[in-house]
Amino acid sequence: MLTKIFILAVLALILASLFSALSLLFRKEGQKNRMVQALTVRVALSIGLFLMLLAGFYFGIIPQKGLR
Repeated sequence: MLTKIFILAVLALILASLFSALSLLFRKEGQKNRMVQALTVRVALSIGLFLMLLAGFYFGIIPQKGLR
């Protein structure tokens, strides 16, 4: 159960970062550095989540049938 909550929380953070970058895209030209930072955070969170899922499968935290 804790694994599901963690995965959903990280996905929510990824979406929040993505929409933050989208809102910064439509603002003034001076906000480009913050937009790049938001996209960098999104990519880092996505890679981190992927590696955590791989580790969970490898160590048996997440069974091969998936979370139920």
